[in-house]
Amino acid sequence: MNNIFLFLLSFLVGIMVVIQGGINARLGVLLKNSLLATSTALTIGASITLFAVLISVRQYPSLNQLKEIPLYMWISGGLLSFIAVTLFYYIIPKIGISTAVTFGLTGQLIFAAIAGHFGWFNMPIEPITTKNTIGFTIMIIGVLLIKA
Repeated sequence: MNNIFLFLLSFLVGIMVVIQGGINARLGVLLKNSLLATSTALTIGASITLFAVLISVRQYPSLNQLKEIPLYMWISGGLLSFIAVTLFYYIIPKIGISTAVTFGLTGQLIFAAIAGHFGWFNMPIEPITTKNTIGFTIMIIGVLLIKA
């Protein structure tokens, strides 16, 4: 796959995050509980994912492979997803979807730059350079201007 296609997919993911955040935050308001909206979204998502796994995975990991994976890796991703999604659904009705997404994106940019620079989570190293520091700074200033 070429990078342009991957960049477009990433852009599309950003759009989907806003759509699902808005829909599920409204669900939380209607249910009067953001945890109910979160449990609905994550249950539906897990069910669809399980179905996709069942029809697409040809070979499953062995028991030995599964045992080699540290316990924190089984738990932390789901826990962080739960916390992030629940907070998103709680915050959106209170400050608005564009404000929540704008500040969320700022947090993502800053942390992604740091994590990429150090290659955390076994990801490719993307050193912080003067050029991308200027870019991040301009984006953060843009966020502040949008929401100030």
